[in-house]
Order: sequence, then structure tokens, then C-alpha cells
Amino acid sequence: MSQTREDTSQQGHNSAINFQPQVTSALANSQLRGNFDKAMTGLMHKRSSAFADWDLDALRDLGQAIRQRALRQLPDLLEQLERQCQANGIQVHWARDGDEACRVITEICQQRQAKTVIKGKSMVTEEMELNTHLEQRGYSVLESDLGEYIVQMAKETPSHIIMPAIHKNTAEIADLMHTMTGVERREDAHYLTDQARQQLREKFMQADVGISGVNFAVADSGTLCLVENEGNGRLTTTTPPCHIAVTGIEKVVPSLTDIAPLLSLLTRSATGQSITTYVNMISRPRQPGEQDGPEAVHLVLVDNGRSDIYQDDELAQTLQCIRCGACMNHCPVYTRIGGHAYGTTYPGPIGQVLMPQLLGLEQTPDFASASSLCGSCGEVCPVRIPLPSLLLRLRREAVDGDKTRPSTVPGHGSKRSGLESLIWRFWRIVHRHPLLYRQSTRLASQLRALSPKRLGGWTRYRSAPKLAKTTLHSAMNARSGRQQP
Repeated sequence: MSQTREDTSQQGHNSAINFQPQVTSALANSQLRGNFDKAMTGLMHKRSSAFADWDLDALRDLGQAIRQRALRQLPDLLEQLERQCQANGIQVHWARDGDEACRVITEICQQRQAKTVIKGKSMVTEEMELNTHLEQRGYSVLESDLGEYIVQMAKETPSHIIMPAIHKNTAEIADLMHTMTGVERREDAHYLTDQARQQLREKFMQADVGISGVNFAVADSGTLCLVENEGNGRLTTTTPPCHIAVTGIEKVVPSLTDIAPLLSLLTRSATGQSITTYVNMISRPRQPGEQDGPEAVHLVLVDNGRSDIYQDDELAQTLQCIRCGACMNHCPVYTRIGGHAYGTTYPGPIGQVLMPQLLGLEQTPDFASASSLCGSCGEVCPVRIPLPSLLLRLRREAVDGDKTRPSTVPGHGSKRSGLESLIWRFWRIVHRHPLLYRQSTRLASQLRALSPKRLGGWTRYRSAPKLAKTTLHSAMNARSGRQQP
């Protein structure tokens, strides 16, 4: 099962995600499950080996401290980043949401009289559906990351935030490239990679604008840090005459000294590498006398709901995320259903926490509950985001009956039903009055034969619990020879 870009756009911003049917479809796809099982097992082993000689707890503590310090100073750091970038010659733009960010980027393309855009890997541009926006306005947009290039040819969305095409095996990619580009069909990863490289290289030289994401933005130097393995990021940011970097406002850090420990955590957690092949530090456009680099560099800082998350001290920990994907790689739910079953930009544990806050609990009603709460995601998060406790917080938010209580989470209380409210109101009355409690439990035990054998989805794989023949009070009184009151 795959999630197409058309499916994503049709869902819009006001309809609930069809999570349960998508999960059922994914579980029935044995090929998909096999692909993910093999890939996730390999990634978990690589991560474990990469940290074997490190004091991982100390490094995670440091990563957490850096991200929390940056978030505490976020408003000041963003202003400092803007000042320093502008001093370096980078033009800074602010966008309240994805739509405004798309408009800003379109205006830049129009000013440059651009026709072709080449785009490096960027989850925030997936979040704001930038490709669709630009294509609808006549621009040719090509993904330069190999995984993104594959899913773009398949007209799908990424199924993982680090490895977009991880849901496909070599045979499926060979079929796709043969059909879409005419290359010889060979189930050889090196051959397929080489063919994609040849096809993309010409596009880099022709592109009018290059668009990239940002892993970290350094406030005190105005430096944009971008890590990658294929070299496509460097070509995207240096070959076209105009480079547009797009990032969420939470990616800023105070100083370059913060980058080294974060990169150590990011690359090892994501792919099990000590460091990625390329680490790009972008601080300015091309200067007089320099041989390469873009004529103009733009930085688009996207809010898109992050300021609302920032207002809640507990949920603000979501913004510590460095987008390594480790929580997905170790999640027993994600590894069985894949990313497309979630139907949102960010899948897996981080998606289950982030997307309800961005889209609303009413549009993601099943996300917080689609977890075994095994704790694996929290155990492997390199910056110690307490994902299991945040999932519990969102579960409470979804069924909280106090609609007057201030909440930063859109859709607060959306899963609480009238029947559920009535049941809990009765439960509260019964448990506040001892005599009523004893009479109710005695009646329930006497009518145990009428207990339902089906309790919704809970009994699909379990037997319905049976009420005891007698209440605990009655049993204890009978044992002591006392008369039941």
C-alpha cells in the first residue's frame, strides 16, 4: 500500500485521516511488511553498532540540553539568526503557515523568472505540499534526493523521514525506473543509482532555482547546516543561481559548538554512520572572485503551528526533534504498517505526537492510541523526547470532557462521546456512595448472564471479561460469617 500525493491533497485540512482502513491494507500486504522488516532490522543493528564505543547516555543528555536551551531562547535566537543572515547577504522571509511559505517561494521564483526548480530532501516542504503548489503554477519541480526521486516517479509521498523509498525493494525500483525512464531493467542497486545520477546531473545544470531543507540553523554565525550522503544537496544549493533554504522555526541552535554533538547523534541514530558523506555549511551567497555558489540565497522560516506547540511546556518537547527517524525504526507499529498507513507527512511515533498538534485531534483521532506504549521510541530518541508520555497526554486531551479548560491542542475533547460522559457520570455517583456501590455491584453479579459477549473492537482478538458470581464484599463477609448489609 502506498500514499499518493493526490491522496494527501484530497484529504485537505478538514477531513479525518482514514487510519484504520489504511492499517488493514498495509497489514495485508506481505511484500510491504517484508520490505520494512528487513530494512528496520538493519537500521536498528547499525545504530547499535555506531554507539557501541560511546557513552550514549551522556551524549543524549548533552543533545537534550542543547535542544532545550535553544527552545528556551527561541524568540531571541530567531531574531539573532535573521540579523546575522542578513549581514551575510542571505535574505530572510517569515511564514505563518505552509500556504504563506509557498507564496513566498513562488514570489522568489517569479522574481528570478524561473521555470525549473530542483529540490533537495526537505520534510518541511513535504509538510506544506510545496511541489504541488509550484507545479500547479507551471513550474517544473524535480526531487534530487535518490529516495525522493523514486517516490516522485511513483507519484507517492515519502514513507520515512530519512529514507523516503524504504517501502520499496530493489526489484520494485528496477521496474519503476525501467517504466518511467526507459533504462535497462536490472536488479542492481549500483546500476540503478548510477542511472539516476546521470539523469539528475543534467537537471542540476539546467535548474533556475535550488530548494533545500535545513538540519540546523546557527544563530550566532547565520550558518545553515545541511547533511546528506549523495552530493545532491551540495549540487542543489550551489549549482542553480538561486538557493532557497526552507526550515521550521524550531531548527535554530545558538552556536556552531552545538552542531558537533547534534550531528554525532543525528547521523548515528538515523543511518548508523559516524558522519554523513557531506556536511554543508552555508553562510552566504557567492562573493566576487569566488568560482561557485548561488548568486542569491533566501531563508524561509516556517511556523505552521509550531508557535502554538511552543506555548505548552510539556508538548514543547516535541520541538526538540532532530528528524533522525530512530523512533520509527524501533517502533513495533511503524515497522509493521509503514509510513503511508498514517496518511500524514510525519509517520511513526514522532508523527503520532506532532501531527495531532498540527492538524488537530479531530483529524487524527486514532494516532495517539495507535501505540503499544512499549517505550522503545523514548528509549532510542537521541534528544530524550518523552514520546510515550506525550502520547498519553494527547490521549487525555482527546477525551477530556472539560471543554472550558484552555488547551493548546486543536480538537481538544473531540473523542469524548455523550454516552461515554454519561457512563463516567454514573460511575462517579456510584463510587461516591458506599450503599449505592454495594447494591450496584450485587445487581451486576446477579445479572452476569446478561453480560455482552462483544465489546466493540476490544473483543475482536480477546474474550469479553466475565463478572464474578459474587462481589468481593459478599465473599469476604461470607468467609467471616458476617451478614451482608
